Amino acid sequence: MSKKKLAFSGVQPTGNLHLGNYLGALKNFVSLQQEMESIYCVVDLHAITIFQNPKILKNNTLETTSCFLAMGLDPKKSIIFNQSSVSGHAELAWILNCVSRIGWLNRMTQFKDKVGSNKEKASVGLYIYPNLMAADILLYKATHVPVGADQKQHLELSRDIAQKFNKDFNCENFFPLPEPLISKNISRVMSLRDGLKKMSKSEESDYSRINLKDSEDEITKKIKKAKSDSASIPDNLKSLNGKPEALNLLTLYSELSNQTLEKVLAEMSGKEYSFLKKNLTELLIEQICPVGKEINKLMDDKSYLSSILREGSKKAQLIAEDNLKNIREKVGLI
Repeated sequence: MSKKKLAFSGVQPTGNLHLGNYLGALKNFVSLQQEMESIYCVVDLHAITIFQNPKILKNNTLETTSCFLAMGLDPKKSIIFNQSSVSGHAELAWILNCVSRIGWLNRMTQFKDKVGSNKEKASVGLYIYPNLMAADILLYKATHVPVGADQKQHLELSRDIAQKFNKDFNCENFFPLPEPLISKNISRVMSLRDGLKKMSKSEESDYSRINLKDSEDEITKKIKKAKSDSASIPDNLKSLNGKPEALNLLTLYSELSNQTLEKVLAEMSGKEYSFLKKNLTELLIEQICPVGKEINKLMDDKSYLSSILREGSKKAQLIAEDNLKNIREKVGLI
């Protein structure tokens, strides 16, 4: 690969990818592969920071791969592989563990959010997870990283680590400082049951999210039950202050219909939220159901999915090992 723009991003294989993954990451992945060289990784090492059933993890890794393909990622245009198949991720993570500072990790809000009051029971891996994320990116000298707003802090840490490595080992510009690519329209997709919570597969109620494998009937039921507002749709954004569920539904419609939120409000103001829900349901069925059907089709041929990962791993390994040779030399490792 040349030294021009290179995008890298990863998705954890934790099962049941949902609308938040679709709008926050996967759609962006597909457009980026037309614009620059792209590497997309199923980050199975990240997944095991919390205990995973081994059989389920293997299946989820293949399912996440099927999601990549169903969305339109092309193995001929993008490198698609699973993280653990390239040992350089773990090797560079250790080197960067020795570059990163404890104070930097102590500022990571996602760790605090995930462990709450159970900090002492959390795995060490979960605590140093941001350093592994930095290794994922820097191993390939990625210049751009498509991320959600909640991952921006981790990417800023990657930049700090890159700068410190370059300074410590007197190799200015060796690691590029990766730039975040955050969707301008929608950086966070919120729960259908609580507009103050991010849509998540870990939330207990399945009615809180639209899964990529949901059927037409499931999507219809979930949107019908989604929280909105008793008043009619307003004509301005200010009127949506304090109404996160209503704002979330309107934002989803805006993103799926490729319209600005202002235009959606202009078209729908004065109408009941049942009207919005009907139109949103139609868009979701049109865009999500074909993806779900393709995922199910691909999962019937796991050998094909495994072959995609193997071929991607070979390509990724070549780039990683070439960069690692230089990294080892810089650090003084023989």
